[in-house]
Amino acid sequence: MHEAPLTALVLSGGGARAAYQVGVLRALVALRRGALGPRARLDNPFGIIVGTSAGAINAAALATHADRFEAAVEVLAKVWLQFSAEQVYRADSLGVIRSGAQWLTMLSVGWLIARWRRAKPRSLLDNSPLAELLQRLVPLERVPMLLAERHLHAWAVTASSYTSGEHVTFYDAATAVAPWLRSQRLAVQERIGHAHLLASSAIPFVFPSVNLQPGGQAGWFGDGSMRQTAPLSPAIHLGAQRLVIIGAGRMQEPTGRQVQAGGYPNLAQIAGHAMSSIFLDALTVDVERLRRINRTLALLPESALADSELRPLEALVISPSQRIDDIAARHLKALPLPVRSLLRGVGVGGVEAGTPVGVQGAALASYLLFEAPFTRELVALGEADTQARADEVMRFFGWDRPPARTPRGGPDIVLP
Repeated sequence: MHEAPLTALVLSGGGARAAYQVGVLRALVALRRGALGPRARLDNPFGIIVGTSAGAINAAALATHADRFEAAVEVLAKVWLQFSAEQVYRADSLGVIRSGAQWLTMLSVGWLIARWRRAKPRSLLDNSPLAELLQRLVPLERVPMLLAERHLHAWAVTASSYTSGEHVTFYDAATAVAPWLRSQRLAVQERIGHAHLLASSAIPFVFPSVNLQPGGQAGWFGDGSMRQTAPLSPAIHLGAQRLVIIGAGRMQEPTGRQVQAGGYPNLAQIAGHAMSSIFLDALTVDVERLRRINRTLALLPESALADSELRPLEALVISPSQRIDDIAARHLKALPLPVRSLLRGVGVGGVEAGTPVGVQGAALASYLLFEAPFTRELVALGEADTQARADEVMRFFGWDRPPARTPRGGPDIVLP
C-alpha cells in the first residue's frame, strides 16, 4: 500500500541532469529507513508519481516497481551510476554521421540541397538504444496489478504534440479520475506504453519525435517539457494532498552573482539557453504560483475557504545547490569522441582544453552527458542536498514522530 496522506512525486525533465533525482531518492530511502526501520519496506511513500522527459523514465521505473520502492530506487541508481551515452543514443562514428552530420548539413548547406539529395534526418541523434533500455528497465505490464492492489494510486507522463500544438498528460489510475482540459493542455486516461516514454523524453531537435494516438487521434509528439505551463497540475488533478518536487537545475541564482559578458553567442550557447527555458523555467514559475496561492488561502476565513475549489498544498522542493552547467564543463571529455566532435560543430568549446568553468555551450552538453563521471557527481549532489535538509524532510513526511493510523485518503494539509 502507498502511504497516507496521498503524496505525489513530481520529477521534472532535463536529459542527463535527471541523475540528480536519483541521488535525492536514495537519500529519502536512507532517511526513511533510519526513521522507520524494517517496516519502511512495507509502503510506497508516493501514491502518485508524475514525470516529464527524463523524469518520466525515472517515474516509470518507480511506478512499475511501486510494491518494492527501495529496490526500484537502487535499480535506478545502478543504471545512472554506470551510465554511458551508448545506452541512450548512437554515439559511434557511423551513428553520428547518419543522424547528426546529415542534420547539420541541412543547417549549413541548406534545405534545398538536402531535399535534392533526399536526405531526411529526423534528429541530431539516434536514440534507438534508449528503447532497448526501457524494455529491460521498465516492465509496464506490472502496472495494472500495482494499481489494483493499491500500491499505486495513479501515475502520469507528459508529452507535447507537434501536430496539434497541445500539451498532453497521459495518466492511469486505480480509480476513475475525470480528464481535465485547460488552454493548450489536456489529459488522456490510457495505458502508458514505452512509446509514451520515448515521446516524453524526445528532446527537441536532438531526438526523433514519436507517433502516438491519444483518444484515437494520431499525432507526432516530442519532449513533455515543451509548452508545459503547469508542471504541478497533473499531480494535483490526480488527487495529491502534498507534493515532493525534484528539479534538474537551480531554482534561482544567488544574489550578487557576477556574470562576465563575452562575444556574440554561438549556436550552442543559444541552444543551451533555449533548453534551460524549456526544462527549468516552467517548474520554477509553477512552484512560485503554488506558494502564492498557499499564502493567499491562509488569509481567507474558514467560510470562504470552504466555498473555494482551491486548497492549500504542502510542497517539499529539492533542487541542485550547484550550477549543473559548471559540473558538466568538468566532464565534457567523458563524451565519446564522435559526439564531442558533433558538439564542437555547433559551438561547444573547451572540450579538449578542459576549462573548469565557463565552457561555451556546456549547458547544451549537460543534457546529453549520459556518462558515469557526470551522472555520479549529480547523484552524489542529490544525496548531499537532501541530507543537508534531513530535519525538514523528516518533518514533511512525519518520519520524526510515531506513526498514526489515518483514514484512507489522509488528512487535509494546511501550510503554517
